[in-house]
Amino acid sequence: MSEEIQTGLIRISDDVVSTIAGLAALETPGIAAMSGGISEGLAKRLSGKNVQRGVSVEVGQVEAAIDLRVIVNYGSRIQEVCRDLQHNVREAVENMTGLTVVEVNVKVEGVAFREEEPAVVEDPHRVR
Repeated sequence: MSEEIQTGLIRISDDVVSTIAGLAALETPGIAAMSGGISEGLAKRLSGKNVQRGVSVEVGQVEAAIDLRVIVNYGSRIQEVCRDLQHNVREAVENMTGLTVVEVNVKVEGVAFREEEPAVVEDPHRVR
């Protein structure tokens, strides 16, 4: 028979889980950026709190639920990118915190188009 000795409560901050989820999201191929949205900008201004851009979490003692708002790269298969995103975020949060992630909800709020690099035009009148 083994005895477990509990020395205290471990509580992981919502901000920590948000940071882990946001970094894992940005490392997912096909994700261009996180989307903050209008309401998040307003909440940040009113509360003065540093809200994690595009990530909302609810963290309990043993479980977490995560909502992500993202912008995907044009040409990506959105369903595949979002499934990979859910997997990567779940794995990162569970591995780093020990919490069980009960859901990862994804809302795609935009599509990012690659900007072409401007062509360099040489001035024929320029002295070399």
